[in-house]
Amino acid sequence: MKVLGVAAGLAATDQSHAAQSQGKEAAVPDENGADKMIWANLLHLGYNMWGDRVPIEGEKHSPYWHAQPYLRFDDTLWNDLLTKMAEVGMNMVVIDLGEGIRYESHPELAVKGSWSLGRLKEELAKARALGLEPIPKLNFSACHDHWMGPYARCLSTDAYYKVCQDLIAEVVGLFDTPRFFHLGMDEETAAHQRYFEYAVIRQYDLWWHDFLMLVKAVEDGGSRAWIWSDYVWHHPELFYDKMPKSVLQSNWYYGDKFGEDVDYVTAYKDLDSHGYDQVPTGSNWSNDVNFEKTAAHCKDAISPPLLKGFLTAPWKPTLEECREHHMHAVEQVGRAIRAFHEA
Repeated sequence: MKVLGVAAGLAATDQSHAAQSQGKEAAVPDENGADKMIWANLLHLGYNMWGDRVPIEGEKHSPYWHAQPYLRFDDTLWNDLLTKMAEVGMNMVVIDLGEGIRYESHPELAVKGSWSLGRLKEELAKARALGLEPIPKLNFSACHDHWMGPYARCLSTDAYYKVCQDLIAEVVGLFDTPRFFHLGMDEETAAHQRYFEYAVIRQYDLWWHDFLMLVKAVEDGGSRAWIWSDYVWHHPELFYDKMPKSVLQSNWYYGDKFGEDVDYVTAYKDLDSHGYDQVPTGSNWSNDVNFEKTAAHCKDAISPPLLKGFLTAPWKPTLEECREHHMHAVEQVGRAIRAFHEA
């Protein structure tokens, strides 16, 4: 398969974003409720975003780690979560789509049980009726793209670029031009793929070329790109030199210690000092105190104009056996909302 002319593409794409990342002091203003603090929950429709093989005996993975040829999703839990989120004051649901949609542009990515486009539209209307703004997420990190089927093994080729652009354009339309579009892009390292059969990473200018291609596709559709910010942990100089201020940042940290000696925590202040809009992300994946501590810490660490809200990421599939975990995550956000406004 022919590889895109990377040298020419890099120059064109990087130069087009250079003006955005250099000397741009104010972030691009939000629309449609920009003054409203975001309180969001990340819920998975698709879940084929980790292991590409069945684990061997002795390996310690989540029971949901490896990909499946069917959708792992429970309608009753989904409905109950949306209702609970609205009750506690949340106002956004970020939907990790993955293989969960039978895309018109690429139906070959569907699995058994993937939603039709009509079903998706119904569920988006349901969320909006509850006061929850639905935001799409497609993770294009090479560590989390098994949902892309054969194209996950075609990174940085003409075919890959076209599929990415097709999917982004289709999803922007399905969500009626959402304010934001989460692109993932986290954990693309060799260490994070050490248990995969097929491991691949993009580095240096190629990572930036592909990332900025995705950002352009989102912006061409009229939405704002949103990403996980962990690239900054390992490449701060490159990040602050090349990352457009138009891209909404979600640094994430799931521990219970928030001292100045924790690099993942100091990234909140560093992003703030460089002028990036942020939606800090916490989770109950590791403990039950992180999210509320994240909200309290970031209220002080991030300048009010740059703090756009908070996102919780439970990281478990939307399945009945995970109900308690999901409900606790929503309850923690509810407590954080009350504390945030009472302080």
